[in-house]
Amino acid sequence: MVWETLESEGAERCLLWSERSSGLRAVLVIDDLTLGPAAGGIRTRAYPSVEDAVRDAARLARAMTIKCALAGLAAGGGKAVVLDHPGLDRRAAFDLLGRRIEELGGLFRTAGDLGTRAADLETMARHTRYVHTDETGLCEAVARGLLRCVEACARVHGAAGAAGLRIAIQGTGAIGAAAARVLAAAGVRLVVADVDADLARAVAEETGADVVSPEHVLSADVDIVAPCAVGGVVDEAVARSLRAWAVCGAANNVLSDARAAEALRRRGVLHVPDVIASAGAVIHGIGRSVMGLADPEPLIDALGTTALGVLERARAERSTESEVANRMARKAIETGGLRTCIGDTPQCNSPR
Repeated sequence: MVWETLESEGAERCLLWSERSSGLRAVLVIDDLTLGPAAGGIRTRAYPSVEDAVRDAARLARAMTIKCALAGLAAGGGKAVVLDHPGLDRRAAFDLLGRRIEELGGLFRTAGDLGTRAADLETMARHTRYVHTDETGLCEAVARGLLRCVEACARVHGAAGAAGLRIAIQGTGAIGAAAARVLAAAGVRLVVADVDADLARAVAEETGADVVSPEHVLSADVDIVAPCAVGGVVDEAVARSLRAWAVCGAANNVLSDARAAEALRRRGVLHVPDVIASAGAVIHGIGRSVMGLADPEPLIDALGTTALGVLERARAERSTESEVANRMARKAIETGGLRTCIGDTPQCNSPR
């Protein structure tokens, strides 16, 4: 069954780790190494089966390949998932996982993701050099990039800028909260929601946001919806019912499938693919650790230019933004780095 899942997802490199005493059950999919080592976070969650875990890791790893290529990074995509279950001894499991990643010698560079705690990363860091534990820095980098992509949406829509826009943030965990702070500072009026009502209220108090229920946040009367929690939340039905004129969020794999992307296109709803909107974190990590950049912020700011180019090309070609982004990423991988000319602004973010 695992082999069929890997083949159907186009994944050629997969490691499975299992250890009885700690309860560790983990999957690592390495999607592409053309531009450099694989980069991707570690997700921890309960899965119905190993096949579901492999499928999730493979899709997230492919998204990371596209994300790194579009960001101009010397890295490919990978993703690890840890299967959460009643017998999991987190400390022992992440202790072992750190050892296993160190054994790869830098082939896979990682950080946190949904369900993985700061303490888990710190445990891993005792045994591997290849885990990034600065969650605050990563979240702030995502928020900065998201703001630049929101500004690109505003420009295509004909708005003066981010200030005055009304944006709904779904999910007020570490990334959603950082995004709320950065957007509020830019003059955005916010609506926030989270399954943890206390988290949503805390962010609202800090940023002046309105709180709505998680069930209604994506249908809120706003300019832009920004999913910043789990993926797959915008399916075809949601895409057809959105009141917003743009989707621009930092969750991984925001759209459920290509049908959702096409539904947005048919309605004229702008969509910045999350492989661009959420790329600040991997730029922050890979830019410093692999590329040796003293200041990765120019690459983060360049996400706005990339988003603008994707939005404009999608409109001109009558394609979905996801299709345009995927084509750009494939070309970047084939040519050894991102080399595009968007509008009047030459952009060359080649890692070579």
